[in-house]
Amino acid sequence: MKFNKKKINVVDIQQTKKSVFATGIGNAMEWFDFGLYSYLAVIISQNFFSAVENDQLKLVFTFATFAIAFLMRPLGGVIFGKIGDNLGRKVVLTTTIILMALSTLLIGLLPTYDQIGIWSPILLLIARIIQGFSTGGEYAGAMVYIAESSPDNKRNMLGSGLEIGTLAGYILASLLASTLFIVLSDGQMASWGWRIPFLLGLPLGLIGLYLRSSLEETPIFENELSEDGVQEESFLSILKNHKRDILVCFVAVAFFNITNYMLLSYMPSYLDEIIGLSSTVGTVLITIIMFIMVPLALMFGRLSDKIGNKIVFLIGLGGLTLLSALAFYLINLNALVFVSLGILILGVLLSTYEGTMPGSLPTMFYTDIRYRTLAVTFNVSVSIFGGTTPLVSTWLVHQTGNNLAPGYYLTIVSIVGFLVILFLFRSTTGKSLKGSYPTVASKAEFKEAVENPKDSLWWQTEQKEK
Repeated sequence: MKFNKKKINVVDIQQTKKSVFATGIGNAMEWFDFGLYSYLAVIISQNFFSAVENDQLKLVFTFATFAIAFLMRPLGGVIFGKIGDNLGRKVVLTTTIILMALSTLLIGLLPTYDQIGIWSPILLLIARIIQGFSTGGEYAGAMVYIAESSPDNKRNMLGSGLEIGTLAGYILASLLASTLFIVLSDGQMASWGWRIPFLLGLPLGLIGLYLRSSLEETPIFENELSEDGVQEESFLSILKNHKRDILVCFVAVAFFNITNYMLLSYMPSYLDEIIGLSSTVGTVLITIIMFIMVPLALMFGRLSDKIGNKIVFLIGLGGLTLLSALAFYLINLNALVFVSLGILILGVLLSTYEGTMPGSLPTMFYTDIRYRTLAVTFNVSVSIFGGTTPLVSTWLVHQTGNNLAPGYYLTIVSIVGFLVILFLFRSTTGKSLKGSYPTVASKAEFKEAVENPKDSLWWQTEQKEK
Protein backbone atom coordinates (compact mmCIF):
# COMPACT_ATOMS: atom_id res chain seq x y z
CA MET A 1 0.00 0.00 0.00
CA LYS A 2 1.35 3.40 -0.97
CA PHE A 3 1.88 6.05 1.69
CA ASN A 4 -0.80 8.72 1.14
CA LYS A 5 0.30 12.08 2.54
CA LYS A 6 -3.30 13.36 2.33
CA LYS A 7 -4.19 11.00 5.18
CA ILE A 8 -1.65 12.48 7.58
CA ASN A 9 -3.62 13.79 10.58
CA VAL A 10 -3.03 17.50 11.20
CA VAL A 11 -4.11 18.93 14.56
CA ASP A 12 -4.19 22.39 16.08
CA ILE A 13 -1.98 22.17 19.17
CA GLN A 14 -3.93 24.92 20.96
CA GLN A 15 -7.20 23.09 20.36
CA THR A 16 -5.56 19.90 21.58
CA LYS A 17 -4.54 21.62 24.82
CA LYS A 18 -8.13 22.80 25.29
CA SER A 19 -9.31 19.22 24.75
CA VAL A 20 -6.82 17.99 27.33
CA PHE A 21 -8.18 20.52 29.82
CA ALA A 22 -11.82 19.60 29.16
CA THR A 23 -11.06 15.90 29.40
CA GLY A 24 -8.91 16.38 32.48
CA ILE A 25 -11.74 18.25 34.25
CA GLY A 26 -13.96 15.22 33.84
CA ASN A 27 -11.20 12.97 35.07
CA ALA A 28 -10.76 15.24 38.08
CA MET A 29 -14.47 14.83 38.81
CA GLU A 30 -14.09 11.05 38.77
CA TRP A 31 -11.17 11.01 41.15
CA PHE A 32 -12.64 13.73 43.35
CA ASP A 33 -15.23 11.16 44.37
CA PHE A 34 -12.72 8.34 44.79
CA GLY A 35 -10.52 10.61 46.88
CA LEU A 36 -13.42 11.63 49.11
CA TYR A 37 -14.36 8.03 49.74
CA SER A 38 -10.79 7.23 50.75
CA TYR A 39 -10.18 10.29 52.93
CA LEU A 40 -13.52 9.87 54.70
CA ALA A 41 -13.36 6.07 54.87
CA VAL A 42 -13.18 5.97 58.67
CA ILE A 43 -16.28 8.19 59.05
CA ILE A 44 -18.12 6.31 56.29
CA SER A 45 -17.40 3.03 58.09
CA GLN A 46 -18.89 4.43 61.31
CA ASN A 47 -22.03 5.71 59.58
CA PHE A 48 -22.81 2.80 57.26
CA PHE A 49 -21.37 -0.19 59.16
CA SER A 50 -22.10 0.79 62.76
CA ALA A 51 -23.51 -2.69 63.45
CA VAL A 52 -19.94 -4.07 63.24
CA GLU A 53 -18.22 -3.75 66.61
CA ASN A 54 -14.53 -4.03 65.58
CA ASP A 55 -13.27 -0.70 64.13
CA GLN A 56 -10.72 -2.39 61.87
CA LEU A 57 -13.39 -4.71 60.46
CA LYS A 58 -15.62 -1.69 59.84
CA LEU A 59 -12.83 -0.31 57.69
CA VAL A 60 -12.47 -3.64 55.91
CA PHE A 61 -16.20 -3.59 55.05
CA THR A 62 -15.91 0.00 53.83
CA PHE A 63 -13.02 -0.86 51.52
CA ALA A 64 -14.84 -4.04 50.44
CA THR A 65 -17.67 -1.80 49.21
CA PHE A 66 -15.01 0.29 47.47
CA ALA A 67 -13.62 -2.86 45.81
CA ILE A 68 -16.92 -4.55 44.89
CA ALA A 69 -17.96 -1.50 42.87
CA PHE A 70 -14.90 -2.08 40.69
CA LEU A 71 -16.46 -5.31 39.45
CA MET A 72 -18.81 -3.14 37.39
CA ARG A 73 -15.96 -1.41 35.61
CA PRO A 74 -15.34 -4.19 33.04
CA LEU A 75 -19.07 -4.19 32.16
CA GLY A 76 -18.90 -0.43 31.73
CA GLY A 77 -15.78 -0.92 29.61
CA VAL A 78 -17.54 -3.42 27.33
CA ILE A 79 -20.64 -1.28 26.80
CA PHE A 80 -19.03 2.14 26.59
CA GLY A 81 -16.05 0.78 24.65
CA LYS A 82 -18.31 -0.63 21.96
CA ILE A 83 -20.24 2.63 21.79
CA GLY A 84 -16.98 4.58 21.57
CA ASP A 85 -15.63 2.47 18.70
CA ASN A 86 -18.91 2.68 16.78
CA LEU A 87 -20.34 6.13 17.48
CA GLY A 88 -17.28 8.08 18.54
CA ARG A 89 -15.28 8.98 21.63
CA LYS A 90 -17.13 12.19 22.52
CA VAL A 91 -20.58 10.68 23.12
CA VAL A 92 -19.19 8.37 25.82
CA LEU A 93 -17.26 11.10 27.62
CA THR A 94 -20.38 13.28 27.94
CA THR A 95 -22.47 10.36 29.25
CA THR A 96 -20.02 9.09 31.86
CA ILE A 97 -19.54 12.45 33.53
CA ILE A 98 -23.32 12.78 34.08
CA LEU A 99 -23.49 9.35 35.74
CA MET A 100 -20.49 10.09 37.97
CA ALA A 101 -21.93 13.41 39.15
CA LEU A 102 -25.32 11.90 40.02
CA SER A 103 -23.85 8.92 41.89
CA THR A 104 -21.53 11.18 43.91
CA LEU A 105 -24.51 13.35 44.84
CA LEU A 106 -26.43 10.24 45.90
CA ILE A 107 -23.75 9.24 48.44
CA GLY A 108 -24.02 12.67 50.03
CA LEU A 109 -27.79 12.26 50.46
CA LEU A 110 -27.88 8.69 51.82
CA PRO A 111 -29.35 7.96 55.28
CA THR A 112 -27.03 6.18 57.74
CA TYR A 113 -27.32 2.67 59.18
CA ASP A 114 -28.82 4.03 62.41
CA GLN A 115 -31.59 5.66 60.36
CA ILE A 116 -32.66 2.93 57.92
CA GLY A 117 -30.65 -0.14 58.91
CA ILE A 118 -29.33 -2.58 56.31
CA TRP A 119 -30.67 -0.49 53.42
CA SER A 120 -28.01 2.10 54.16
CA PRO A 121 -24.96 0.03 53.10
CA ILE A 122 -27.00 -1.47 50.25
CA LEU A 123 -27.74 1.99 48.83
CA LEU A 124 -24.11 2.96 49.34
CA LEU A 125 -23.09 -0.08 47.31
CA ILE A 126 -25.58 0.84 44.54
CA ALA A 127 -24.10 4.34 44.32
CA ARG A 128 -20.60 2.88 44.11
CA ILE A 129 -21.74 0.42 41.42
CA ILE A 130 -23.05 3.30 39.29
CA GLN A 131 -19.73 5.08 39.76
CA GLY A 132 -17.81 1.94 38.83
CA PHE A 133 -19.94 1.38 35.73
CA SER A 134 -19.45 4.94 34.46
CA THR A 135 -15.75 4.90 35.26
CA GLY A 136 -15.48 1.82 33.05
CA GLY A 137 -15.88 4.05 30.02
CA GLU A 138 -14.46 7.28 31.44
CA TYR A 139 -10.73 6.88 31.90
CA ALA A 140 -10.04 4.63 28.92
CA GLY A 141 -12.10 6.97 26.75
CA ALA A 142 -10.21 9.99 28.01
CA MET A 143 -6.88 8.30 27.23
CA VAL A 144 -8.01 7.37 23.73
CA TYR A 145 -9.40 10.83 23.08
CA ILE A 146 -6.21 12.64 24.05
CA ALA A 147 -3.92 10.14 22.29
CA GLU A 148 -5.90 10.48 19.05
CA SER A 149 -5.93 14.28 19.31
CA SER A 150 -2.23 14.76 20.08
CA PRO A 151 0.74 15.08 17.73
CA ASP A 152 2.90 11.98 17.93
CA ASN A 153 5.91 13.82 19.36
CA LYS A 154 3.95 15.30 22.30
CA ARG A 155 1.57 12.47 23.11
CA ASN A 156 3.02 11.59 26.51
CA MET A 157 3.34 15.18 27.68
CA LEU A 158 -0.25 15.97 26.71
CA GLY A 159 -1.46 12.64 28.08
CA SER A 160 0.03 13.51 31.45
CA GLY A 161 -2.68 16.18 31.63
CA LEU A 162 -5.13 13.38 32.43
CA GLU A 163 -3.15 12.40 35.49
CA ILE A 164 -2.80 16.03 36.48
CA GLY A 165 -6.60 16.00 36.40
CA THR A 166 -6.55 12.92 38.63
CA LEU A 167 -4.24 14.65 41.09
CA ALA A 168 -6.37 17.81 40.97
CA GLY A 169 -9.44 15.77 41.90
CA TYR A 170 -7.61 14.12 44.77
CA ILE A 171 -6.17 17.46 45.92
CA LEU A 172 -9.60 19.10 45.91
CA ALA A 173 -11.02 16.17 47.89
CA SER A 174 -8.12 16.36 50.32
CA LEU A 175 -8.38 20.13 50.80
CA LEU A 176 -12.11 19.90 51.44
CA ALA A 177 -11.69 17.00 53.86
CA SER A 178 -8.82 18.76 55.67
CA THR A 179 -10.78 22.01 55.95
CA LEU A 180 -13.79 20.21 57.35
CA PHE A 181 -11.67 18.28 59.86
CA ILE A 182 -10.19 21.59 61.05
CA VAL A 183 -13.37 23.68 61.11
CA LEU A 184 -15.86 21.11 62.41
CA SER A 185 -15.84 19.10 65.61
CA ASP A 186 -15.59 15.31 65.46
CA GLY A 187 -19.29 15.06 66.24
CA GLN A 188 -20.30 17.53 63.53
CA MET A 189 -18.05 15.81 61.00
CA ALA A 190 -19.49 12.39 61.76
CA SER A 191 -23.06 13.67 61.77
CA TRP A 192 -23.34 15.85 58.67
CA GLY A 193 -20.00 17.44 57.75
CA TRP A 194 -18.82 14.46 55.70
CA ARG A 195 -21.77 14.94 53.31
CA ILE A 196 -20.75 18.42 52.12
CA PRO A 197 -17.98 17.39 49.64
CA PHE A 198 -20.19 14.71 48.05
CA LEU A 199 -22.98 17.24 47.50
CA LEU A 200 -20.50 19.36 45.52
CA GLY A 201 -20.23 16.55 42.99
CA LEU A 202 -23.26 17.83 41.05
CA PRO A 203 -21.99 21.37 40.24
CA LEU A 204 -18.54 19.99 39.43
CA GLY A 205 -20.11 17.47 37.08
CA LEU A 206 -22.15 20.16 35.35
CA ILE A 207 -19.00 22.22 34.74
CA GLY A 208 -17.29 19.17 33.24
CA LEU A 209 -20.32 18.42 31.07
CA TYR A 210 -20.34 21.97 29.72
CA LEU A 211 -16.65 21.76 28.78
CA ARG A 212 -16.97 18.34 27.19
CA SER A 213 -20.02 19.26 25.15
CA SER A 214 -17.83 21.62 23.12
CA LEU A 215 -15.30 18.91 22.21
CA GLU A 216 -14.91 17.78 18.60
CA GLU A 217 -14.48 14.17 17.57
CA THR A 218 -10.85 13.01 17.29
CA PRO A 219 -9.27 13.39 13.83
CA ILE A 220 -8.10 9.79 13.75
CA PHE A 221 -11.58 8.42 14.43
CA GLU A 222 -13.11 10.73 11.81
CA ASN A 223 -10.45 10.07 9.16
CA GLU A 224 -10.13 6.33 9.58
CA LEU A 225 -13.48 5.03 10.81
CA SER A 226 -16.15 7.53 9.83
CA GLU A 227 -15.27 7.18 6.15
CA ASP A 228 -14.68 3.43 6.02
CA GLY A 229 -17.12 2.34 8.73
CA VAL A 230 -16.38 0.00 11.63
CA GLN A 231 -15.64 -3.63 10.81
CA GLU A 232 -16.93 -5.32 13.97
CA GLU A 233 -14.43 -7.75 15.50
CA SER A 234 -15.45 -10.05 18.34
CA PHE A 235 -13.70 -9.90 21.69
CA LEU A 236 -12.61 -13.50 21.23
CA SER A 237 -10.95 -12.58 17.95
CA ILE A 238 -9.34 -9.52 19.54
CA LEU A 239 -7.98 -11.64 22.38
CA LYS A 240 -6.56 -14.16 19.94
CA ASN A 241 -4.98 -11.68 17.54
CA HIS A 242 -3.64 -9.17 20.06
CA LYS A 243 -2.79 -11.31 23.10
CA ARG A 244 0.74 -9.95 23.57
CA ASP A 245 -0.39 -6.32 23.60
CA ILE A 246 -3.31 -7.17 25.88
CA LEU A 247 -0.94 -8.90 28.33
CA VAL A 248 1.45 -5.94 28.43
CA CYS A 249 -1.45 -3.51 28.86
CA PHE A 250 -2.97 -5.66 31.62
CA VAL A 251 0.26 -5.81 33.61
CA ALA A 252 1.03 -2.11 33.08
CA VAL A 253 -2.41 -1.13 34.35
CA ALA A 254 -1.93 -3.43 37.36
CA PHE A 255 1.37 -2.00 38.60
CA PHE A 256 0.23 1.56 37.83
CA ASN A 257 -3.02 1.29 39.77
CA ILE A 258 -1.69 -0.73 42.69
CA THR A 259 0.89 2.02 43.24
CA ASN A 260 -1.71 4.72 42.67
CA TYR A 261 -4.31 3.31 45.06
CA MET A 262 -1.65 2.37 47.60
CA LEU A 263 -0.57 6.00 47.92
CA LEU A 264 -3.69 8.04 47.16
CA SER A 265 -6.49 5.80 48.46
CA TYR A 266 -5.06 3.51 51.12
CA MET A 267 -2.38 5.74 52.66
CA PRO A 268 -4.72 8.21 54.46
CA SER A 269 -6.38 5.35 56.35
CA TYR A 270 -3.02 3.65 56.91
CA LEU A 271 -1.62 6.79 58.52
CA ASP A 272 -4.73 7.11 60.68
CA GLU A 273 -5.35 3.52 61.76
CA ILE A 274 -1.84 2.00 61.72
CA ILE A 275 0.60 4.85 62.32
CA GLY A 276 -1.71 6.83 64.59
CA LEU A 277 -1.43 10.21 62.87
CA SER A 278 -4.49 12.42 63.10
CA SER A 279 -6.72 12.62 60.04
CA THR A 280 -5.78 16.29 59.66
CA VAL A 281 -2.02 15.65 59.59
CA GLY A 282 -2.41 12.67 57.25
CA THR A 283 -4.54 14.47 54.69
CA VAL A 284 -2.28 17.53 54.75
CA LEU A 285 0.80 15.36 54.10
CA ILE A 286 -0.83 13.55 51.18
CA THR A 287 -2.03 16.85 49.74
CA ILE A 288 1.48 18.35 49.83
CA ILE A 289 2.89 15.28 48.08
CA MET A 290 0.21 15.51 45.38
CA PHE A 291 1.03 19.16 44.76
CA ILE A 292 4.65 18.07 44.21
CA MET A 293 3.53 15.30 41.86
CA VAL A 294 1.72 17.67 39.47
CA PRO A 295 4.89 19.22 37.95
CA LEU A 296 6.66 15.86 38.23
CA ALA A 297 3.99 14.16 36.09
CA LEU A 298 4.38 16.84 33.44
CA MET A 299 8.18 16.55 33.63
CA PHE A 300 8.15 12.78 33.19
CA GLY A 301 5.69 13.14 30.29
CA ARG A 302 8.10 15.47 28.52
CA LEU A 303 11.03 13.21 29.39
CA SER A 304 9.16 10.24 27.96
CA ASP A 305 8.65 12.11 24.67
CA LYS A 306 12.43 12.65 24.51
CA ILE A 307 14.04 9.41 25.75
CA GLY A 308 11.19 6.92 25.29
CA ASN A 309 8.31 5.69 27.40
CA LYS A 310 9.92 2.29 27.99
CA ILE A 311 12.93 3.83 29.74
CA VAL A 312 10.73 5.97 32.00
CA PHE A 313 8.59 2.95 32.87
CA LEU A 314 11.70 1.01 33.88
CA ILE A 315 12.95 3.91 36.01
CA GLY A 316 9.72 3.89 38.00
CA LEU A 317 9.53 0.10 38.29
CA GLY A 318 13.17 -0.23 39.26
CA GLY A 319 12.82 2.48 41.88
CA LEU A 320 9.74 0.89 43.46
CA THR A 321 11.37 -2.54 43.44
CA LEU A 322 14.26 -1.16 45.48
CA LEU A 323 12.51 1.43 47.65
CA SER A 324 8.90 0.37 48.40
CA ALA A 325 9.73 -1.52 51.61
CA LEU A 326 12.10 1.27 52.66
CA ALA A 327 9.36 3.87 52.14
CA PHE A 328 6.98 1.98 54.46
CA TYR A 329 9.78 1.47 56.98
CA LEU A 330 10.37 5.22 57.09
CA ILE A 331 6.65 5.86 57.49
CA ASN A 332 6.55 3.46 60.46
CA LEU A 333 9.28 5.38 62.27
CA ASN A 334 6.37 7.69 63.12
CA ALA A 335 8.41 10.88 63.02
CA LEU A 336 6.94 13.55 60.77
CA VAL A 337 10.12 14.02 58.73
CA PHE A 338 10.47 10.28 58.04
CA VAL A 339 6.77 9.81 57.33
CA SER A 340 6.97 12.66 54.82
CA LEU A 341 10.10 11.20 53.21
CA GLY A 342 8.52 7.76 52.84
CA ILE A 343 5.41 9.19 51.18
CA LEU A 344 7.56 11.42 48.96
CA ILE A 345 9.52 8.41 47.67
CA LEU A 346 6.28 6.70 46.63
CA GLY A 347 4.93 9.93 45.11
CA VAL A 348 8.00 10.65 42.98
CA LEU A 349 8.09 7.10 41.60
CA LEU A 350 4.33 7.06 40.96
CA SER A 351 4.85 10.26 38.93
CA THR A 352 6.86 8.28 36.36
CA TYR A 353 3.68 6.35 35.56
CA GLU A 354 1.50 9.47 35.72
CA GLY A 355 3.62 11.05 32.98
CA THR A 356 3.77 8.06 30.63
CA MET A 357 0.79 5.73 31.10
CA PRO A 358 -2.06 7.81 29.51
CA GLY A 359 -0.02 8.45 26.36
CA SER A 360 1.32 4.90 26.11
CA LEU A 361 -1.61 2.53 26.65
CA PRO A 362 -3.68 3.69 23.62
CA THR A 363 -0.69 3.11 21.32
CA MET A 364 -0.94 -0.65 21.87
CA PHE A 365 -4.13 -1.14 19.82
CA TYR A 366 -5.56 -0.32 16.38
CA THR A 367 -8.12 2.45 15.92
CA ASP A 368 -11.13 0.21 15.20
CA ILE A 369 -10.64 -1.80 18.41
CA ARG A 370 -8.71 0.73 20.50
CA TYR A 371 -11.48 1.99 22.77
CA ARG A 372 -13.15 -1.30 23.71
CA THR A 373 -9.93 -3.32 23.96
CA LEU A 374 -8.27 -0.72 26.16
CA ALA A 375 -11.44 -0.17 28.20
CA VAL A 376 -11.97 -3.88 28.91
CA THR A 377 -8.29 -4.66 29.54
CA PHE A 378 -7.83 -1.59 31.70
CA ASN A 379 -10.93 -2.16 33.79
CA VAL A 380 -10.47 -5.89 34.30
CA SER A 381 -6.96 -5.21 35.56
CA VAL A 382 -8.09 -2.29 37.75
CA SER A 383 -10.93 -4.39 39.18
CA ILE A 384 -8.64 -7.26 40.11
CA PHE A 385 -5.69 -5.24 41.36
CA GLY A 386 -6.33 -1.49 41.69
CA GLY A 387 -9.71 -1.46 43.40
CA THR A 388 -8.70 -4.24 45.78
CA THR A 389 -5.44 -2.55 46.86
CA PRO A 390 -6.83 -0.87 50.01
CA LEU A 391 -8.67 -4.08 50.96
CA VAL A 392 -5.66 -6.34 50.29
CA SER A 393 -3.31 -3.98 52.12
CA THR A 394 -5.62 -3.77 55.14
CA TRP A 395 -6.02 -7.55 55.13
CA LEU A 396 -2.25 -8.16 54.88
CA VAL A 397 -1.55 -5.96 57.88
CA HIS A 398 -4.41 -7.55 59.83
CA GLN A 399 -3.34 -11.13 59.03
CA THR A 400 0.44 -10.81 59.32
CA GLY A 401 0.66 -8.19 62.03
CA ASN A 402 3.45 -6.65 59.94
CA ASN A 403 2.98 -2.97 59.13
CA LEU A 404 5.46 -3.27 56.22
CA ALA A 405 3.33 -5.86 54.40
CA PRO A 406 1.88 -3.34 51.88
CA GLY A 407 5.46 -2.33 50.96
CA TYR A 408 6.40 -5.96 50.26
CA TYR A 409 3.25 -6.35 48.14
CA LEU A 410 4.24 -3.30 46.09
CA THR A 411 7.78 -4.68 45.68
CA ILE A 412 6.57 -7.99 44.23
CA VAL A 413 4.20 -6.22 41.84
CA SER A 414 7.02 -3.91 40.66
CA ILE A 415 9.36 -6.84 39.96
CA VAL A 416 6.74 -8.53 37.76
CA GLY A 417 6.06 -5.26 35.96
CA PHE A 418 9.77 -4.61 35.38
CA LEU A 419 10.25 -7.99 33.69
CA VAL A 420 7.16 -7.63 31.48
CA ILE A 421 8.07 -4.11 30.30
CA LEU A 422 11.73 -5.05 29.79
CA PHE A 423 11.06 -8.08 27.60
CA LEU A 424 7.63 -7.56 26.00
CA PHE A 425 7.06 -3.81 25.58
CA ARG A 426 8.35 -1.88 22.56
CA SER A 427 8.73 1.87 22.92
CA THR A 428 6.09 3.82 20.97
CA THR A 429 7.38 7.31 21.71
CA GLY A 430 7.28 9.63 18.68
CA LYS A 431 5.59 7.00 16.50
CA SER A 432 2.10 7.17 15.05
CA LEU A 433 -0.72 5.24 16.67
CA LYS A 434 -0.85 1.62 15.58
CA GLY A 435 -2.15 1.29 12.04
CA SER A 436 -2.57 5.05 11.71
CA TYR A 437 -0.90 7.70 9.61
CA PRO A 438 1.25 10.20 11.53
CA THR A 439 -0.39 12.99 13.53
CA VAL A 440 1.38 16.35 13.31
CA ALA A 441 0.85 19.92 14.52
CA SER A 442 3.02 22.03 12.21
CA LYS A 443 4.18 22.34 8.61
CA ALA A 444 7.68 21.22 9.59
CA GLU A 445 6.29 18.07 11.22
CA PHE A 446 4.10 17.43 8.15
CA LYS A 447 7.13 17.68 5.88
CA GLU A 448 9.10 15.34 8.14
CA ALA A 449 6.27 12.79 8.11
CA VAL A 450 6.08 12.88 4.30
CA GLU A 451 9.84 12.53 3.89
CA ASN A 452 10.25 9.79 6.50
CA PRO A 453 7.16 7.56 6.40
CA LYS A 454 9.16 4.60 7.73
CA ASP A 455 9.16 6.26 11.18
CA SER A 456 5.42 5.68 11.51
CA LEU A 457 3.79 2.60 12.97
CA TRP A 458 1.57 2.63 9.86
CA TRP A 459 4.59 1.77 7.71
CA GLN A 460 5.90 -0.84 10.13
CA THR A 461 2.51 -2.50 10.33
CA GLU A 462 2.17 -2.64 6.59
CA GLN A 463 5.60 -4.26 6.27
CA LYS A 464 4.70 -6.95 8.81
CA GLU A 465 1.46 -7.77 7.02
CA LYS A 466 3.19 -8.25 3.66
